[in-house]
This record gives sequence, structure tokens and C-alpha cells, in this order.
Amino acid sequence: MNLRMCLTLCCAAAVAALTAVTAAPAPAATTPGPFGPVKSYLLRHTAQLEGFTKDFRAVADRYYATARESGFAYGRLARDPAVRRDLARARALWVKGNPYYERVEGIVAGTPSLAVYDVILDAGSSAEEDPASAVPFDLRLPNGKVLHKPGNLFNLTEGMLWGTLPSLVAARPDLDRDGRREFGEALPDAHALKAAAGAFAFYADKLDRSARAWRPTASDAFTAVVVMVPTMSEYFGQWKTSRFVLGEKASSQSFNVVSRLSDIGDILGGLRVIFTGIRPSIVKVSAAQAAQTKRDLDSLHAYVSRLLAHERAGRRFTPQQADILGREAQERATAIAGQVSQAAARLKVKIVQ
Repeated sequence: MNLRMCLTLCCAAAVAALTAVTAAPAPAATTPGPFGPVKSYLLRHTAQLEGFTKDFRAVADRYYATARESGFAYGRLARDPAVRRDLARARALWVKGNPYYERVEGIVAGTPSLAVYDVILDAGSSAEEDPASAVPFDLRLPNGKVLHKPGNLFNLTEGMLWGTLPSLVAARPDLDRDGRREFGEALPDAHALKAAAGAFAFYADKLDRSARAWRPTASDAFTAVVVMVPTMSEYFGQWKTSRFVLGEKASSQSFNVVSRLSDIGDILGGLRVIFTGIRPSIVKVSAAQAAQTKRDLDSLHAYVSRLLAHERAGRRFTPQQADILGREAQERATAIAGQVSQAAARLKVKIVQ
């Protein structure tokens, strides 16, 4: 069992606290010391995420209202220009909002007190896929139907909007009327989209409040780097099965809209911010080691950035190449995590496992 899964399982005790809305916002007190920039970086992005999910919920609510007025006649909705504009708006918001979370995923998923939000928003499976790693919530739809632990909210909404979750798609019309049904031409089930968008906004708000209340420690920061840097093989595996590698042959339900390479770059960017907070401590025990780890982390980030640049320039990597590239990234990441673990041991900083 890897460290990230251990953190995920340790989140269970925090789940009950998420079911009620906090009566008053948590204080946005500044954090002095080396971790002040880390918290500021986190809060900047959780505020952006909160804003995105509110806008996304507004569009989903409008789509639901239009669908209800039509008697959920999706054939008629497909011909409504306002509906097409709303869906285009929802997709554009989703693409813009995705990096707001990915850039702080390393902090959220790697911090024990925040990690439950990673499960909810971005990493948790459905109960059907894997009960052990399933999200800790159900979705109650406006029509009374309940989706039991349906999966994380980014994957759910992506699957509805781009049509990769057939059970949550009401129709697959030719929206652009070019005579072909293409990827992304889908009408989400209005009940499901409204419920998911509402949950998205609710939990983004909860994350922002929890982030404001968070008082980062050396243990948090070291744990985040040790847990989250060596996740490269997982991410490259998801990239390998996505449309960015397999094109039309892809059967993956997620990671088909924003390349996983982009996500990896954003995650590593956030981890570099965290490393700036722990680097002064590592310098105290070994300036050479601190410099080496920084070079290695920067190099890994640059490695992924180059791959993304090639992809955006039109290169299509093969699954075999994805495996090779993922192994190299994982080897680099494992070495970095080992270096940070050794420094933590010398500093007597606890890594949460």
C-alpha cells in the first residue's frame, strides 16, 4: 500500500465533519515562517476553485431549469441554441477550473488534515470500481434518485459533459450539425449535473475553509513531498489510457479533456512551492543535499514540461513510449522522495504513513 493510499484511508475519521456547513468562515490568518508562502499559494488557488465551482453550479442550475421546463425532452433541448451555449460555457469553465485544483493537489492530497478533499474532488473512485478508495459521499438527485458513492467530482462532471459516462448522459445528439457524433457531443442528465455541480461548490467551499484554518507544520510539508512526488507511474498510467495517447480507441472515462501531462506539471509546480518551505531545514543538515534535491525536482518538472510541449505541438506518443517515459519519471521521483525522507529522519521530522 503506498503512502498516498494510507493518507486516503486515514481520511475516514474526517468525513463526518464534512456533512454540515460551517456556521462561520474560518479565519484567514497569515502563517509566519517558512510555510507562509505555501499557505498563501494554497489559499489563492482554493479561492479560484471556489469561484469556478460557483459559476459552474449556476450554469448547471440554468441547464436543469430549462430541461425541467421542457419536460426533460432532450431531443428538443439539443435544438435549443441557449442550451448549446450553456453546455459550451460549462465545458469552458471546467477546462479553466481544472488547473486551479491540480496546482495545489500536492498540498491537499499530501496533507493528512486536507487529504479527504482530494478523494472527493479529484482522486476517489466509485464504490462500484473500488469500495476501498471510493468517495465518502452519495449524490441525491432532484428526482429523488441517489447515486451511491459515484466517484470524484472532476471525473463525474467531465464524464457527463463530454459523454464518457453513458449512465449519466441523457442524449448524444449531433450538436454542431456536421453529420457526425463526435467526442464531447453529449447532453448530460440534467438531474445528475445539477446534483454534481451543487456538491462541487459545497466541497470547494469546505476545502477553502479548511485551508484557511490549516496551520502548516514541517511534518505536513515533508509528508506532502514524500507522498506526492513518487506518484508518477499512476499519473502516466492514466495518461497512457486517455485520448491524448490512444485517440478514438481510448475507453477511459476520465483525463480525456485536459492532458494528464498538464496535470502532472501543475502538481509538480505546487510541490516545488512546498519544497521552498522545507529547503532551509534541509540546508541545516546538508546544504549539498538540499541543492541536489532542488535540482532533481526542478529537472523532473522540466522533463514533464518538455513532454507536454511536444504533445501540444502535435506529437502523439504511443502506449509503449508512455510506459518508458513513466518509468523514467517514477525513478526520478522515487529518488527525490528518498532524499527528502532521509533529511526528515535526520531532522527528526515525522512523515505520516
